[in-house]
Amino acid sequence: MNIKKQILWGGLGWVLAGPIGAIIGYSLGSMKGQAEYSNDYFNTKSYPRTQPGDFMISLLVLFGAVMKADQKMLKSELDFVKEFLSKEFNSKQVRDFMTLFRDILKQDYPIKDVCKQIARSMDHPSRLELIHILFGLSLSDGSIHLKEQKIIFTISNYLNINQSDFSSIKAMFIKDVESDYKILEISKNSSDDELKKAYRKMAVKYHPDKVSHLGDEVKKLAEEKFKMVNQAYSNIKKSRSATD
Repeated sequence: MNIKKQILWGGLGWVLAGPIGAIIGYSLGSMKGQAEYSNDYFNTKSYPRTQPGDFMISLLVLFGAVMKADQKMLKSELDFVKEFLSKEFNSKQVRDFMTLFRDILKQDYPIKDVCKQIARSMDHPSRLELIHILFGLSLSDGSIHLKEQKIIFTISNYLNINQSDFSSIKAMFIKDVESDYKILEISKNSSDDELKKAYRKMAVKYHPDKVSHLGDEVKKLAEEKFKMVNQAYSNIKKSRSATD
């Protein structure tokens, strides 16, 4: 398919669904004029239209931004993406998504515009889960690169996630002496009553049921985040009782 037709498909996507629609439209336009791919990661066609599928399109764009932040394309990161997809979709859908991801990685998309569209159409718990998953991707090679931290922070700002929420999720992956307090979004000087209130607030904010509409794998990751909140609360209580 020639470039004019690809642009036409992309333009249609912009009209229908903003920058994310343009990504889908351009990619579909490309795939209609190509033969089968044979790469281990990228081979075959269309994009499955489901609610978790729409969520994944958004996530794939952000995956690409994080993966390219340190100017390295690691197999461990591609494995993370494919494994994440395989827990939610069947094998054909995984191939379809990886085909789309191949095209996403080749392009530099306006991340701010994409995030603004996500922020308009996605609820707050789902946006928080996006940040949690992006940190998981960054850690897939065993460490979180400073440039990856910076792009995730930038994405967080574009998604209208406040500094406290970002620091809470970051503390689940990058540990220091105050991580438990950061997870609960309180200071070490908080009273026991403030600790209890903070725990209850975070337990509600991070409850897995709030992202159940995004699929079982996302809900499973949310359950892990929920457990970290419980563990942080337990750790603080133990440390305080030990000093009484």
